[in-house]
Amino acid sequence: MSKPVIALVGRPNVGKSTLFNRLTRTRDALVADLSGLTRDRKYGEGEHEGRHYILVDTGGISGLEAGIDAQMAQQAYTAMKEASIVLFVVDAQDGLTPADEHIAKELRIRDKTVILVVNKVDGREPDGATAEFYKLGFSRIVQTAASQNRGMRSLMEEALIGVEAVDPERAEDQPGIRIGIIGRPNVGKSTLVNRMLGEERVIVYDQPGTTRDSIYIPYERHGKPYTIIDTAGVRRRKNIDESVEKFSIVKTLQAVKDAHVIVLVVDAQEGLVDQDLHLLGFAMDAGRAIVIAVNKWDGLSQEKKESIRSALDRRLDFITYAKSHFISALHGTGVGELYPTIERCYKSAMVKWPTPMLTKLLEDAVLSHAPPMVSGRRIKLRYAHQGGSNPPVVVVHGNQTDSLPKSYRRYLENTFRTVLKVEGTPIRFEFKSGENPFAGRANNLNIKQQQKKKRLMKHVKSLNKKPNRRSNRIF
Repeated sequence: MSKPVIALVGRPNVGKSTLFNRLTRTRDALVADLSGLTRDRKYGEGEHEGRHYILVDTGGISGLEAGIDAQMAQQAYTAMKEASIVLFVVDAQDGLTPADEHIAKELRIRDKTVILVVNKVDGREPDGATAEFYKLGFSRIVQTAASQNRGMRSLMEEALIGVEAVDPERAEDQPGIRIGIIGRPNVGKSTLVNRMLGEERVIVYDQPGTTRDSIYIPYERHGKPYTIIDTAGVRRRKNIDESVEKFSIVKTLQAVKDAHVIVLVVDAQEGLVDQDLHLLGFAMDAGRAIVIAVNKWDGLSQEKKESIRSALDRRLDFITYAKSHFISALHGTGVGELYPTIERCYKSAMVKWPTPMLTKLLEDAVLSHAPPMVSGRRIKLRYAHQGGSNPPVVVVHGNQTDSLPKSYRRYLENTFRTVLKVEGTPIRFEFKSGENPFAGRANNLNIKQQQKKKRLMKHVKSLNKKPNRRSNRIF
């Protein structure tokens, strides 16, 4: 049986995102005392007594939307359409409002299964706070206080009537490749997401900072599962004023760690700026495979294009393994070419190498170019094995590895990358030195060895007592 899709709809600031976090047992949705915080549809998975469901958080609807608010409302209406169950959330403290009546009318037009969730009943007599909402005409009503985690069990029991429990071992698990889209505000990230999905899935508006939360969107392309993550644009720290934007940045950085492959979107008309390099550095520190998408490429003169290519080659010489694509998210030019590169990057990031292969490659590299000598002793590298994936980690064992110079470490990384055909992802090396097996152990001599040692020490002392005849000569 497929998982039911449950949508949360209601006015702004009635507690939908708090409910979302409670029902998915996560903190994926941003929560603050500010209306209109959620702007796109946000998906999450939940489970109640073996019954699994997909939960959709939406932006608030007031019925008087204009501009970006109208697009937010359209996202909520789309969620209503695709949901099998709608949780209509109202605020017990504010009471019944014209906006609630407008939403109830929209739900009746769409003929959806609706459960009226009277939220924020804490501190009030629940039945009295609920009475006026019977006017909306919904028979299934549940009282909750999401911030206090009250009524969650009753709510899910009501919502999941008729849904069978699924054995977790038989549950479908196809997360696919997680693609994180990052970049500065207004460089076209959401436009690229919509182009890759083939639908107006996230809000696109000519205003920096439209996306405030990280939106996880599972989908399929040519039968392959993917999850694309649209993130909030990250500005320079000195330009960040709103506390909500600070939370958005935290969510973006978390999304980078969740992703398998990062697509850094750069504005071709502005060129590569320092903030792009800061974001790139964070993705590198997280060890993620990286693809660079230079957006808004259409409409540029040939001279401008050559200038941008030259600047990219010069400023990205430290990350030569990342491939750059020149695209137009608005018109779709070059977007389809991102997928083959993403596939290769993912394959390189998740690859598994056998120990004999890595050890043979290490031996060949050492034979071709031996490690330097330290304090009169040659550094020895004996064998290698894989220590992890995403990014791939190669563990090299030897002696005096702490003294291995950075230049030789880069030589090994470049050699392994070339021979193993690793694309788009960093390779991390860990060097471990074997301990001296005789350290801390006393050398116990037998009687014969002790006698020999005494004779040797006696002979050395007698040599030290004899005068140096050569020093007494007169020349």
